[in-house]
Amino acid sequence: MSFAAIIVASGSSQRMGFDKLAAQWRGKTILWHSVHAFSSLEEISQVIVVTPPDRFAWLADLGPKLNRVDGGRERSDSVAAGLKALKNEISHVAIHDGARPLVSPESIRATFAVAEATKAASLARRVTETLKRATPKGITSESVSRDNLWVMETPQIFSRDLIQQAYQSVTPGDTKITDEVSALQLLSQGTTLVENPSPNPKITIKADLDALP
Repeated sequence: MSFAAIIVASGSSQRMGFDKLAAQWRGKTILWHSVHAFSSLEEISQVIVVTPPDRFAWLADLGPKLNRVDGGRERSDSVAAGLKALKNEISHVAIHDGARPLVSPESIRATFAVAEATKAASLARRVTETLKRATPKGITSESVSRDNLWVMETPQIFSRDLIQQAYQSVTPGDTKITDEVSALQLLSQGTTLVENPSPNPKITIKADLDALP
């Protein structure tokens, strides 16, 4: 088995009014921490960062495992570009959001182990909050059962053959493919969920950044 990771970091990331991936945390950028979580694992032999050259420059100290490719208009286009850059010997690939800097080595390894056994695995957390459906005006209309509901996280890890087959069914520019589990659903292929015991938030707004430990 030979493992790789694709870190998706090509979006503008301007929802907070500045580039969240450039935000400093513990002396490094958010993107640096997300990439380092994978490049530091000896079992991962290739890390493809889908990002512009200026962001890639932040990662100069992370070693020779890293490769850079340009992203596309949509997230799925960027992942497709990363898949094309995989080395021939790669058997399994993890796909991770560049804005999730808290992912732990233990969670990455646990998800790889499940992906080896099942071909498709994703880190996730159970929905524990009370859920309500509302009208377009924000008025509650009904309760939604949280039984068997999960919040998807990354990494999402797949056998190379399976994820490449799934992406052959993805239309370039498809805005509905918001993660790789969605791409596998085009093949009517399920993904095994790996419950994450530790925080792994996606930095989206300033409050997320302020909440980092």
